Amino acid sequence: MGIDIPTPLPRITYNEAMSRYGSDKPDTRYGMEITDISDIAANTGFGVFTSAIENGGSVRGICLKNAAKIYTRKEIDKLVEYVKGIGAKGLAWIRWADEAPTCTFAKFLGEGQLDAILTRMGAEKGDVLLFVADKNKVTLPVLGALRQETAKRLGIIPDTFNFLFVVEFPFFEYNDETQGWDAMHHPFTAPLDECIQYLDNAPDKVYAKAYDLVLNGIELSSGSIRITDPELQEKMFEALGFTPEQAQEKFGFLTDAFKYGAPPHGGFGIGIDRLVMLMRKAESLRDVVAFPKVKDASEPMTNAPQPVDDKQLAELGIAVIK
Repeated sequence: MGIDIPTPLPRITYNEAMSRYGSDKPDTRYGMEITDISDIAANTGFGVFTSAIENGGSVRGICLKNAAKIYTRKEIDKLVEYVKGIGAKGLAWIRWADEAPTCTFAKFLGEGQLDAILTRMGAEKGDVLLFVADKNKVTLPVLGALRQETAKRLGIIPDTFNFLFVVEFPFFEYNDETQGWDAMHHPFTAPLDECIQYLDNAPDKVYAKAYDLVLNGIELSSGSIRITDPELQEKMFEALGFTPEQAQEKFGFLTDAFKYGAPPHGGFGIGIDRLVMLMRKAESLRDVVAFPKVKDASEPMTNAPQPVDDKQLAELGIAVIK
């Protein structure tokens, strides 16, 4: 394409990506970063805000510059329904179209609080501010999706290629159903050396030697440095709730092999089809892959899938029971 990509590629941590963009694969071609107003919101009389903060959540928002003409009250109502469809309870907003901003929670604000919010958000006349109040696992991804949705509508995404490495992913994520910890990716990624001390009592502080390559909001590649120490691998299984017997039964082949010595290793594989899709400005991977599947999972060129005969099934040890 005749485009030089500056190197080294920028890097941000997972936590920074989520807090600034609401996504672990952020599109950094435009601003509209997420702003935390929890400290201001905590002192308002707005129950939606204060309840979210009291329950360990936060109140955060995005500022849509020069959006008041496009996002009328009717259009904002559509955004309210949109965020409800992706997990939010609702959407608070401020629309500054006239001399005085229209604020859905103005009656709950004390003296100077509206100005404090406008200042924190970097708002000016003509802007629209959108806020979500909930636990961070809801607030951040909802605002991340809202950021993408509104940027497309406002036409503010430049035609450039912004590569980004996202690093230091959390190793564990809490499972509300099982009341335990799961591996965010898989249990074979090495934790950061300084985090090993937290394995026994603070899994939420353990970060992985994992990294994703992102381009314009699309994950091109995901990789990691792997564990090669059998004792550390067993410790990871223990942190995930496996008994020594269960770990040996499921993964003994791996931990036994480690005892004979394994070189440090890691890597990642690039999704070439995704890269080509972005280079071609295609709408779908189907537009760039060699043999795209159609909706019923068939492939028109080779007419796959095709029937197989009994001999082929026998070679694979597969029986078809009618």
